[in-house]
Amino acid sequence: MRGSLSNVCFAKELQRNGLGYVIVTKSKTVASFCGNYISSALRLYTKMKSLLGNLDLYSRMILAKSTFKLTCSPPSAKLPSASLIIAIPSTLPPHTIPTPSVSGDPLRFPFLPVKVMGKLESENAEAIGSFLSDTSAKVFVAGHRGLVGSAIYRKLLALGFTNLVVRTHAELDLTRQADVEAFFAAERPRYVIVAAAKVGGIHANSTYPADFIAVNLQIQTNIIDAALRCAGGAVRKLLFLGSSCIYPKLAAQPIPESALLSGPLEPTNEWYAVAKIAGIKMCQAYRIQHGLDAISAMPTNLYGPHDNFHPENSHVLPALIRRFHKAKVSCANEVVVWGTGSPLREFLHVDDLADAVVFLMDRYSGLEHVNVGSGKEVTIKELAEMVKEVVGFEGELVWDNTKPDGTPRKLMDSSMLAGMGWEAKIPLREGLADTYKWYVENVVDH
Repeated sequence: MRGSLSNVCFAKELQRNGLGYVIVTKSKTVASFCGNYISSALRLYTKMKSLLGNLDLYSRMILAKSTFKLTCSPPSAKLPSASLIIAIPSTLPPHTIPTPSVSGDPLRFPFLPVKVMGKLESENAEAIGSFLSDTSAKVFVAGHRGLVGSAIYRKLLALGFTNLVVRTHAELDLTRQADVEAFFAAERPRYVIVAAAKVGGIHANSTYPADFIAVNLQIQTNIIDAALRCAGGAVRKLLFLGSSCIYPKLAAQPIPESALLSGPLEPTNEWYAVAKIAGIKMCQAYRIQHGLDAISAMPTNLYGPHDNFHPENSHVLPALIRRFHKAKVSCANEVVVWGTGSPLREFLHVDDLADAVVFLMDRYSGLEHVNVGSGKEVTIKELAEMVKEVVGFEGELVWDNTKPDGTPRKLMDSSMLAGMGWEAKIPLREGLADTYKWYVENVVDH
């Protein structure tokens, strides 16, 4: 398409109307990409027809093997090419296959990578494959040593990705904008997964509020902006990871994605939450204004290998593992846990999250953030009893009813992700045993 005025205007018009596109030029450089939601096939057809209304336009819809195609072949086109092809090459979950609606009520579906190319140049065009088929591409996993990043790194290696790019904090300080920009300019990754963050429990958030808001804002801002500015539009897709703490303290249960910014946050971790909310909004803004294919995933409470077992800064599950193990080796008679044990919580093994991240990188390209949860609840009392049994502590479990329970229930509504065809696989008991084994071998023994 060689950047002709007609095609440049056409591309910009597509973007203004919220239609995702990729223009592949004869030199095989991707001109731009915007993967947004399209309401339905009918809406797409209507927009295309209005954009190219002066041309002899006809369309063909093929709903076979979950693939949708719209082909426009104007025989007397004034564009350089004899035809334009807009295709959704990736497999769509069956329930999301778009169908025209007589009533006009649109069906929403994830708009996956789209290719716009001219017939005359199709032989020279560069195919845009799915994430899972692009295993030789450079993938930058930011925060690969943490709980989430290490799981994603292991998952990608297991899937055969051969060009993973990682840096330790000593090698690359993600809070330094110039260093991050230089890294992206040198490496030019095709995919970016932002798992780097400053994390901690209630005590850490209360003690270091400035660190939690400033460091997280710096990390995500530097990475997302550098991804956009990377030479030649090298970054094809970016996934930003947040947390369930972005939702209001008194959000309706289970918590849907729409609950974001609908009420006050939990005061004990609002600094971290505000930073993560800003990350979601930054991805949305960069998608809308610049066409960066940036998506966001919000996991529930996580646990697993490489968790933080610090006595003051850890979350509830690793804290319980550490306390029961300490009581076991010291032959203590009891372990005291705060509250009544009645609050309900949801937990997700970090390896399940890594699986969901890969799924979203391959299948999802939309403006809205996506909840990632197990969909299963457990009381704190049931959790403590399970940890006690897994660790092998034979003393008594005592509940201190004078201490607060906290929020009665916290469950994510992950129906959006489930509707795409993903679900968690690792049972809590099995995950706890795996986590305790890692803790003994990597934390206690060292």
